[in-house]
Amino acid sequence: MMATVQFDLVSPERKLASLQVEQVQIPGSEGRLTAMAGHEPTILTLRPGRLIVNGPEGEMEFIVTGGFAELAPENISVLAEVALPRGEMSQEIVTDLIAKARAEHDKASQEEQAETHTFLSDLFHIAEDLGFHTNL
Repeated sequence: MMATVQFDLVSPERKLASLQVEQVQIPGSEGRLTAMAGHEPTILTLRPGRLIVNGPEGEMEFIVTGGFAELAPENISVLAEVALPRGEMSQEIVTDLIAKARAEHDKASQEEQAETHTFLSDLFHIAEDLGFHTNL
């Protein structure tokens, strides 16, 4: 059995998870990262994607759209802008997230448009990967 680490996932609306896990796959802005017990202290930003938790109870999957993760040897904390269990994702939520991201992109300055375009593109990819329509 692998060593476990305390994992907490919080969004502005609620605490989604607080449990002992073996590993967490995190969609970081610099790429996917797998965190486990004993991880070097690290803080990273999130990009839209799947956050996958593996523990003694099995695998859990959450969809996040941004935020931060703080990794330490004894705990992994994720503070997400938006986070939902995979089972709660719906076409309505996807449509709303894409509409908000498009509005932000449209009003962004020229300097900010590369960042908002990347965010929007990430949303499209995760939505399509989950089987939702994006040509709205």
